Order: sequence, then C-alpha cells, then structure tokens
Amino acid sequence: MECINCQVPNPDDLVYETKHWKVVLAPDQSYLGRCYVALKRHCGDLAEMEKEEWLDFAELVKKLEGAMKKSFDATMFNWTCLLNDAYQNNPPNPHVHWHFRPRYSHKVEFAGLLFEDKDFGHHYGRGMAREIPKDIKEGIIGRIRENL
Repeated sequence: MECINCQVPNPDDLVYETKHWKVVLAPDQSYLGRCYVALKRHCGDLAEMEKEEWLDFAELVKKLEGAMKKSFDATMFNWTCLLNDAYQNNPPNPHVHWHFRPRYSHKVEFAGLLFEDKDFGHHYGRGMAREIPKDIKEGIIGRIRENL
C-alpha cells in the first residue's frame, strides 16, 4: 500500500529537513506557517522510533519553533501526532508524522494577507481550510528558511 508520507514531497513545499525528518508546508494555512513534519523512514508507531530519531526531533522542534517566532511572532505551538487517517484503510498503513500549528494571540499580516487565530487559547479549529496563492506560499517558506 502506498504511503503519502514516504513519498518525496513537492520540492517547492519542502521547508527543511534533517537526517531523520522532513518539514513540509501544509496546503492549509488557516494557521500561518502550518507544517507537516514526517519521519523519513516508514515507521508506524511512536514506540518504534529510535533514540537518534527522538533526539533529532527535539532539535528540530527548537529550530522550527524559534524560526516561527522570528518569522511571524508566533505566540505558542500545537503539535499533534494523530495517525487516525491511516486506520481508515484496510489494512492500515500508519507513518509517524506531526501536524505543527503555530498559534497567534494577535493578527498577523503577511504579503498583504491577514491571518487571525480566532480560537487562540482553545483547541485549534477543525475543518478549516485556507489555501493561499503559490507566490505567498513561497514567501512563507522563504521567510521560515531565513530564520532556521
């Protein structure tokens, strides 16, 4: 069964990578800077991760959160590792990845677009989707890379 997280992402969407992880800007930018962070090797369970992968992830968290603070003045961050969609298939084919959502206590303007986190201080909103033009997406990726 094909695994979307094992595939090489569109090179234009790749924000950053380490030895063990790849960071891809999500198509949904309801939360400015939202990314997916996927383990490079296929691994279906957090308990199966190797110590070196955990250590690499810890360093990645520091870098990515720091870059979001510098880039867009993010206030805090939500990290989720759900794996739910993988179990909608039979047989399931989970792959460890994280949903990274920067959260903002204030409005942020970037490239002429206004981003507002109306649920700040609460669980992130589900079912929201904000696709943005390719040039602005490239600008977001560029800004993050500048601050990594």
